Amino acid sequence: MQLFWIALFGLIAIFWMTYGLKVAYGAARLPWLKDYAPLEDADCPRVSLLFAARDEEQKLPRALATMVAIDYPSLEIVAVDDRSADATGRILDEFAMNHPQLRVVRVRELPAGWLGKPHALQKAYEASSGEWLVFTDADVTFQPDALRRVMGLVRERNMDHLALLGDVERSGFWDTVLISFFGMGFQLAVDPYQVSNPNSRAYVGVGAFQMLKRGVYEACGTHQRLAMEVIDDMKLGKLVKQAGFRSGVAVAQDAVSVEWHLGLGNLVRGLEKNFFAGAQFSGVTAAMQIAALLIFNVLPFLGLLLGSGRMRLLAGIAVVIALFFHLGGDLVMRVPPLYCLTLPLGATLFAYILLRSTLLTLKQGGIYWRGTFYKLEDLRRGLV
Repeated sequence: MQLFWIALFGLIAIFWMTYGLKVAYGAARLPWLKDYAPLEDADCPRVSLLFAARDEEQKLPRALATMVAIDYPSLEIVAVDDRSADATGRILDEFAMNHPQLRVVRVRELPAGWLGKPHALQKAYEASSGEWLVFTDADVTFQPDALRRVMGLVRERNMDHLALLGDVERSGFWDTVLISFFGMGFQLAVDPYQVSNPNSRAYVGVGAFQMLKRGVYEACGTHQRLAMEVIDDMKLGKLVKQAGFRSGVAVAQDAVSVEWHLGLGNLVRGLEKNFFAGAQFSGVTAAMQIAALLIFNVLPFLGLLLGSGRMRLLAGIAVVIALFFHLGGDLVMRVPPLYCLTLPLGATLFAYILLRSTLLTLKQGGIYWRGTFYKLEDLRRGLV
């Protein structure tokens, strides 16, 4: 048994010394939006900013105020009111009256074979005219020069598709624990630096901000290819990469910021539809992901505290590298550095959320999203 534990902690240490350090090195080399100069008016192609809103009366006014204040000469904003039952439609209409760059599209009914958000984004695209499309959300805020800098970045790097890693607003301790671990886990899961490598299968899509050429989006099949895809943002990035277009990821910090399910309870409930979808609605895959979360992020801390000899040494190596990885993400996200010590707590909470998402979806036989129930068998058929 002693040999088993030494071998296991050896594998964990090797993981962090090889893959972990590789991903960390790549993350440190991602481009930062603030390092790119804003384009002049004459160099700015027409851009369409597209988003869907359903019952967003609380967060929408703040987000809209920053969208209409974006300093960009050829910008149209297409907002889709997706069957809202609150004041969302009225808020959009009031903004549209005072800001001619904003166009409002109404969705009254959801056709069969569609999830609400992909359908709404498809309608936004159909009403748009931009050479470049930016898909975002109704709770995302922008700095005025964000689009000019983005266009400068994609022009310099000759990109067809760009996903931005922006700020996620936090309201307290538990938000920060979960969001800071999410940043670390996201990096490990997708290795964003490799997205720009045409020989890598890595891909990224970010719901808060991803931009691509109109022709690229159309060549990938638009959101019609993603009609029943819960994590449509990530899968749009996948379609772009599989089609052979030039994709990339950059760090935006507060140039693009999202208010994401503030509060622990809201985070847990808000993620319940996404986590099992991220496991491709596979119980086996979800079980493997839960095991990986605990083995690589929690077990080393237990080995350091309870183990001895070589076991403790190997666990210590893994802990040190993992903590520095978390710390690097904290610095980028401007999270207090001591939150790196919450790494095992964040991993445990994420494992719980994934387990809850899996069991709840299996028990219900599907998911509830935007007021509609979708059967699991339909969701599996719609996977990209």
